[in-house]
Amino acid sequence: MREKLTFTKEIISAKFIDPSGESVERLIESRKHPITFRTCRITLSRSQEKEAGTESMPAPPPNAADTSECPFCAPQLYQMTPVLDANTFSAQRLKTGKSILFPNLYPYGSYSAVSLMDENHFVEIGSASLAPYRDCFINSVQYLKEVSKMDPEAIYMAITQNHLPSAGGSVLHPHLQINADRVPANHQRSLLERCRRYYEQNRSPIFSDYLDHERYDGNRYVGTTGGWEWMAAFAPEGFFEIWGILPGAYSIQDLSGTHLKALSQGVLNTQKFYRSLNRNGYNLGMHWVEAPLSRLELRVVLVVRSNYAPWVRNDHTGFEVMLGDMATFVAPETTAGLARKYWR
Repeated sequence: MREKLTFTKEIISAKFIDPSGESVERLIESRKHPITFRTCRITLSRSQEKEAGTESMPAPPPNAADTSECPFCAPQLYQMTPVLDANTFSAQRLKTGKSILFPNLYPYGSYSAVSLMDENHFVEIGSASLAPYRDCFINSVQYLKEVSKMDPEAIYMAITQNHLPSAGGSVLHPHLQINADRVPANHQRSLLERCRRYYEQNRSPIFSDYLDHERYDGNRYVGTTGGWEWMAAFAPEGFFEIWGILPGAYSIQDLSGTHLKALSQGVLNTQKFYRSLNRNGYNLGMHWVEAPLSRLELRVVLVVRSNYAPWVRNDHTGFEVMLGDMATFVAPETTAGLARKYWR
């Protein structure tokens, strides 16, 4: 029997007497994601709350103009960063355009690398050019292709980005993190199994079916860049969460330079959207499984983070950390409505 993707919403009511003595009801929307089955809560009453630090775009970080201590700026780059084994890889540092890739000095897995966009030390969100991102993604994919050829069992792959310290970034200089390992991360393990079961039951990939629904529904659909299709996540696990899906693509072997240029354009569109909200930090993530029978299609996820500015609160509270439900303030349909103009 074919499984139908179910987009579940449940309204939770909270009633109390406010300070004026009036009886008040506040509504919270709980959503369950049809792919991951993870739930989130949208606390709609907080959407009008003015978050500190977002009245205007925060000033650049205090060390935005100082390159003397940055390990990714010349001349420190060639003195402070490690190199790949030239007997194993095609070069000690992979280069595409102005993008340079080298091993991560503090690795997260067996194959862990850093790919710089270019020589620019600090680039404000929403102001990046297309070529540095395209070249950086090309460099990252080339590295993973070489890893795959050298170690075919290192099938659990990821490309991530932390923009500014509020998103976990330890170095301002724009870069991507690349990882490949024989050991899966939690999301890779659970999504691989979910995609496999769904395909066996339906004979179609789950992300493509999800995309068909979102395209038809239209309320969260944002737009396209090349073959990538973009939307606000139905049950977001971060603020203003945007997805890009490349239907029918499962492997780095499916990624052409044209695909990576279109991916980069979608990322830059999202950055401009986040800048319009006066937000300066975000995370990006792609993860997949480089295996012949994987039914996990390629997807990139972006979420905005708390601003990197004085006295700004974190976007994860005890509710997220201890209960596991993300609590956001804005409905995904509103997110999509605000974002669409950046894809026109």
